[in-house]
Amino acid sequence: MRTMKQLACVVVVVAACGPPSSGTRTDAPSGPQVDAPAAIDAAPAGPPWHDFPAAPIIEPGAPADAPDLFTDPGTASGGPCLLEPQIGALFPNNWVRPRFNLVPPAGQNLFEIRVHADDEANDLVAYTTSPLWTMPTTVWAGLAAHVVDQPITLTVRGAVWNGTVLTLPPALGTTGPITIAPVAATGAIVYWTTSNGTSLKGFDVGEEVVHPVMTATQAGATECIGCHSSTPDGKFVGFSAYDLASGDRNRRADLRSTATATSPAFLTPAAVNLLARVDQNAPSFSAAHWTAGDHIALTMYRPRPSATTDIVWTNLEATAETQGVGWGIVARTGDTRSAASATFSNDGTRVAYVSAPNVDQSGTAHDEGDLYTVPYASGAGGTATPVAGASAAGTNEYYPDFSADDRLLAFNRATGGSYDNATAEVFVVPSTGGTATRLLANTPNACLGTASPGVTNSWPKWSPQATTVGTRTFYWLTFSSRRGPGGVPQLYVTGVVTDGATVTTYPAIYLWNQPAAENNHTPAWDDFDIVVN
Repeated sequence: MRTMKQLACVVVVVAACGPPSSGTRTDAPSGPQVDAPAAIDAAPAGPPWHDFPAAPIIEPGAPADAPDLFTDPGTASGGPCLLEPQIGALFPNNWVRPRFNLVPPAGQNLFEIRVHADDEANDLVAYTTSPLWTMPTTVWAGLAAHVVDQPITLTVRGAVWNGTVLTLPPALGTTGPITIAPVAATGAIVYWTTSNGTSLKGFDVGEEVVHPVMTATQAGATECIGCHSSTPDGKFVGFSAYDLASGDRNRRADLRSTATATSPAFLTPAAVNLLARVDQNAPSFSAAHWTAGDHIALTMYRPRPSATTDIVWTNLEATAETQGVGWGIVARTGDTRSAASATFSNDGTRVAYVSAPNVDQSGTAHDEGDLYTVPYASGAGGTATPVAGASAAGTNEYYPDFSADDRLLAFNRATGGSYDNATAEVFVVPSTGGTATRLLANTPNACLGTASPGVTNSWPKWSPQATTVGTRTFYWLTFSSRRGPGGVPQLYVTGVVTDGATVTTYPAIYLWNQPAAENNHTPAWDDFDIVVN
C-alpha cells in the first residue's frame, strides 16, 4: 500500500457554465448507452484477433444503409474534429472504455467512426447521428487485452443527411493513433468539487460513475474541506477544514474515515488538539510512518502572528501536546524562507516542499517559489536542498508530488502566485534534481481552440503504482485544467514513461465519467477505500 498524495489547497468557487455553444465541446453524458449486439466473429484466438464485429454497428437513429452511404470517398478534409480520445494518448489497459466526442462543422449530422488495429481481423466501424459515442464494453475489454504497445488508428468522417440521402458527401475529419499500455492503473481518484457546496467525490479506476465521499458537514467543518489526501491504508482521508469564526476563516487539519466520517481509533485527544491549531493545512502521510506506534502526519503551520510557515510533524498517537513529544518542526537548515505544500516521500526519508518569500495562512505561495527537499530524519529535518530543474529563477514552482517509487517529482510551474494561476503548467523532474520535462498533456486538443499557458493546468498527483516492463517504467498522473468551454475546471489523466534517462509524455485523457457541469478541482490519486452506499 503506498502513501498519501498530499494535495495542494485552494478555496475557490467558480460559477458553472451553461451548455456549450454550437461547434464546441459536448461533455454532458448522453445517457446510458447500450452495448452493441454480440456480433463478434466465431473464430479461433488470434492474432488476428476477432474483438471487433465483422458487421458495422448502426446506432438507433442512423440509417440502415449508412455503410452504403459512406462508400463514397467524399472529401479529404472538412470532417469532424475528434475531441476525445485525443490523438497520441496512452491508455492504461484497464481504463474506462473510450468515449468518442466529435466536434462537427455546422450541418454535419451523420458520422462514421472507424478503429483499425493491424492485429484485429476487422475494423470496428460505427455509424451514429450523435457526436458522442462510447465503445462497447466487451469490445474495449478484448482490444485492451490483445492490442497493446501497438498503434490503434482512429478515423472519423461526417456527412450531411436529410433523412433519406446525403446532401453533402462524407468529409474526412481527425485521424491518427492512440496506444494501450502493457500495464494497468490502480487505486482511486478522489477530487474536490465546488459545485452545489464543497465536497469530496471519487471513483475507482475503471468506474463510469462517481460517488460522494465526504461533505464538509460530515467532516465537522462549518465552511468547507479541501487539501485532501489518503492515509497509506486507504481507510481515512486527511484534509484541511475551514471554519468561520467571527468573520475570520480558521484553517485546521483533520482526518476522517472514508466509510463513516469518524476519526481513527488511534487518534488521541492530544493529537486532535494539535491538529486543530489555527492556520494548519494540507496533511501528508507516508507508508513508512503508518504503523502502530508510528502514525505521523505532516502539515503546514503558521502560528499567529508569525509571518513564517513551517513544516511540522504530529504524532497522531501523542499522549502530550508538548513540542518534541507530540509535535515538532522539521528543521530546514539553510532555508530561511517560508515553506508550503510539503509532501512526504513514500519511503518516509524525505520531504519535498516549496520555499517562497511570501506564503499566506492558506498555504499559497504568492511570489517566486522553488522546490526543495529536506531529510525527515525522525522529524529532526536537516539540510534543505534546492531541486535542480525545479528551482529556476523568475518562475514559481510549486505543488510537488513524489511518484510511487520516489524517483520523480511532478510539480507546477507558472509566473505569479500559485493560487488558481492561468499560466500554470505541469512538469516532471527527477526527485534528486535534473532536467525538468514539460508534459504534452498541458496542450489542449486543437478542437477546443484554447492554448497553454492560459488554461490553469494544475494540481498534479501521481497514481499509487509505478510498473516496470523491460527497460520502461510506466507512471500515471492526474491533474485539473480549465481548457474546456467556460473555463470550468475538469479532471484529466496522462501517461509518463521513463526508459533510462529518457522521459516520454503523452496527451491528456479526459475523465468523461465526471459531471461536466461541475467545478472539479484538486484530484488525489491513491489507494482510497471508497465506500458505495
